Amino acid sequence: MAATLAILDGAVMAPADAQLPVTDEGFIRGDGAFEVIRLYDGKPYALDAHMTRMGGSAGNLRLPFDEGAVRADIITLIDAAGAPDAALRMIVTRGGRRVGLIEELKPLPDSISLASITYAPTRIMDGIKSLSYGANMLATRLAKEKDADEALLVTPHGRVLEGPTTSFFYSLDGETLHTPPLEDHILDSITRRLVIAVSGATERVTAAEDLASVTEAFMASTLREVHPVHAIDGRDLPAAPGPASALAAEQVRQRITEELAAMPAPASA
Repeated sequence: MAATLAILDGAVMAPADAQLPVTDEGFIRGDGAFEVIRLYDGKPYALDAHMTRMGGSAGNLRLPFDEGAVRADIITLIDAAGAPDAALRMIVTRGGRRVGLIEELKPLPDSISLASITYAPTRIMDGIKSLSYGANMLATRLAKEKDADEALLVTPHGRVLEGPTTSFFYSLDGETLHTPPLEDHILDSITRRLVIAVSGATERVTAAEDLASVTEAFMASTLREVHPVHAIDGRDLPAAPGPASALAAEQVRQRITEELAAMPAPASA
């Protein structure tokens, strides 16, 4: 996604001017935490939840985190950007730098195909959104080499997990939605929580063998909301979106619209 505006340690600037020292271990070792927040007409959706998770990621990494300063950066950056529909990426690095980017939303196809990619979660990183995303990005590239749009991460023992940057939901009957459980070391996604809350989706231990019986599926994330899947491992699904997926998309959008309507406009810095 192309960045249109940046903030570095409280100063707004063009993205090309937001430069970090090459000695910052956020760059050298991927040692830092981040969050991506969806902006709807300049309103940051689920900001408190994102800040709570960012603080948790920083705490687990033993990374200093000044939530007040990050929130001030967010207000300043949104105020400078106006009221965009965009993505807001916030980063804190081991070198003590705070970075924020307003990014254009990436155009998405109506539905996507998935390819299973073997992946072993690192348990020490449970619940952490760190800058160490090399494995996730590689998984996407491997899926594309299989002529799929995105990866579906599956453990060496055959447990289905999630996408590299998304949660996985599916149905076996066109009515009930399931998603792999947090106990399988997947990210406690804010959008995943929202989908479960509005749709009644249940956690279900999901084996690779179950994928052959999936009747419909979608990926969920902050930027995608509900994104239908039309094929898994080369097998076309009966519908994309299926009835349960379409209903979940409607329910998620309705809840987001209601919560945004109740939110005040961001205060100017």
